[in-house]
Amino acid sequence: MDLDALFSYEWGAMAPEFIILGVATLLSLLDLFMGKDRDRKPLAWIGIAGIVIAIGFVVSMVGNDVTSILHDTFRLDSFAIAFKLILLVGTGMVLLLAMNYDPNDGIEYRGEFYYLILTALLGGMIMTSSGDLITLFVGLELLSISSYILAGLRKRNKLSNESAMKYVINGVLSTAIFLFGLSYVYGLTGTSNLKELLYAIAGITDKQQMYILAIAFIMIFIGLAFKIASAPFHMWAPDVYQGAPTPVTAFLGVVSKAAGFAIILRIIVTIFGQAPSGDGESGLLLFHLQDYLAFLAGATMIIGNTIALKQRNIKRLMAYSSIAHAGYLLVAFATLSYFMLDTVWFYLVAYLFMNLGFFAILQVLSDKSGSEDISQFAGLYKRSPLTAVALGIFILSLAGFPGTAGFIGKIKIFMGALMTPSHYVLASIMIATTVISYYYYFGMLTQIFFRPAADDSKIKLPIGVLIVIILGVVGTILFGILPGIALDFLQQFENFGDFIG
Repeated sequence: MDLDALFSYEWGAMAPEFIILGVATLLSLLDLFMGKDRDRKPLAWIGIAGIVIAIGFVVSMVGNDVTSILHDTFRLDSFAIAFKLILLVGTGMVLLLAMNYDPNDGIEYRGEFYYLILTALLGGMIMTSSGDLITLFVGLELLSISSYILAGLRKRNKLSNESAMKYVINGVLSTAIFLFGLSYVYGLTGTSNLKELLYAIAGITDKQQMYILAIAFIMIFIGLAFKIASAPFHMWAPDVYQGAPTPVTAFLGVVSKAAGFAIILRIIVTIFGQAPSGDGESGLLLFHLQDYLAFLAGATMIIGNTIALKQRNIKRLMAYSSIAHAGYLLVAFATLSYFMLDTVWFYLVAYLFMNLGFFAILQVLSDKSGSEDISQFAGLYKRSPLTAVALGIFILSLAGFPGTAGFIGKIKIFMGALMTPSHYVLASIMIATTVISYYYYFGMLTQIFFRPAADDSKIKLPIGVLIVIILGVVGTILFGILPGIALDFLQQFENFGDFIG
């Protein structure tokens, strides 16, 4: 490639990625030359400033035409912009938590804490804009490898070491299955470009090739099901959530999960959206495999909510809660409704605010007491009424109570399931498991408002944690009462869901 061709690309489409890459590089250099005894919190503020600037660039791109560069391997479309906003806002809030994270055993490598979160963010952003299987896989591995290291950053903590090891083993296994499925797709079509793949797969007429394509779909989806902690591929999540540092747990539960669903949308809808089933009467492969998706969604909701009932460790409980919420999102995929993209995006936005707000308060309580047992919530209302009310709002939103963003998100998924009569059973499972979840969510509320406190000392919220809680409360209530604000914003993307341009 000569210089003229190099400079002919619209590199402005990658401005947010360049900003995050530059800030991550800057933080690594500053951390290298700072003394060991120097406070690393300024590094977090630099990272947050970089994220704010990147958000500004992303917002400025709203309404622009689809931009494709580097031979269509990187695409800036409305889908990418919408999901990048979730990833950037979520990571910014995680950095606010990370700068105030102070466990009893400490974190020796706090500088790495900040720039590894940014490199994981960069991987997620690349995934959302990938127009090629190769760049998509590069983004996925950048996110995954950074997450593996972050999970084991508390090197002197046995649970952290265990969580990192289990995360690596399961992550490598899922990646292998995912790549195996992609190899079938590439073997059938001879291309890795998503746009070319769509047309190549739509033109397949040989029934044996269609059978291989169905196997490829199942393997790809299984590999990605590991990433989003969908049952029965969820076994790593409880241990990793419990052992990882609390900000990393929040990152995995929100940002990494959002990136995982973004890649599912990119691959499943783009590659298999027009894939033939081999049955001339019933049309597309996706509709033939709806029962498989529905089974995964139902199993994920049931397993996540029922096993959560017996959990005492709050982070393990939230791991199973996260598994259950992945099941709710899979309902939207199983129904394949017209509003699937809008529904998934809104639910992830709602989940971002309520989940990060919950983990912000949990971090303060667990750092203060050195315990993550549910009893640490006992008497919180007497110790800090405003903090208790905020935590109650987050819990009610996670449970899906009216007036919260979580309720609107579940209603949109539920209505999408009712649009197709054959999914009444799946909608019924969603209602039943939501009712089951009230038991452990209300158990936390009972501890907060009706149990005596073992420690009557007041709770002091650091500035970063306070900002996250305020943003969480505002977002949870605002999008619960006025969901049109988020949905109207999404309507500005005239080509949202246009994956091929």
